[in-house]
Amino acid sequence: MTNPNSLVLWEAQFGDFANGAQVIIDQFICSGEAKWNVKSGLVMLLPHGYDGQGPEHSSCRVERYLQLCSQDETIPGDGKTYDNKDILKQINMQVVNCSNAANYFHLLRTHMRMPFRKPLIVVAPKKLLRFKGATNDIEDFAEGTRFKNLIGDTCQTLVAPEKVRKVIICTGQVYYDLEARREQE
Repeated sequence: MTNPNSLVLWEAQFGDFANGAQVIIDQFICSGEAKWNVKSGLVMLLPHGYDGQGPEHSSCRVERYLQLCSQDETIPGDGKTYDNKDILKQINMQVVNCSNAANYFHLLRTHMRMPFRKPLIVVAPKKLLRFKGATNDIEDFAEGTRFKNLIGDTCQTLVAPEKVRKVIICTGQVYYDLEARREQE
């Protein structure tokens, strides 16, 4: 908080570390700006999902962080521009789950380029750290690329678009698990 131009990341290697720090998170991270006008650009990296060393070690309790959000607003737009900075100024923090490395990179870059500071909670399963499906080509990091609010399904060969009857919106590990099952069948 003393240097708003720094990128400060706190990784709770296990979810129970964040669970034990919940009072501090509630008092200083989520509501610090409203209570004391203290702005924070802290990025909290929290594991989510029940892989690893058991439920308490693996889950950051994402529902708790979503409940701590001050607004029910979502960021409108196509992910190419942030022309709605007024909405972002009004929220107290963002809770996100990135599905691939490029989107994570662009998320952090966008976070640092904003003209104001807000806490950023990144929830992600540890499984995706070394998962080849979550990697990107170098072109996805190149000039002119940006954070994507929505990443469309890349598999177009299984079902013709006119035969689609149901759309499932998911993120991260859930998408990769569904994609693997779909390819099996």
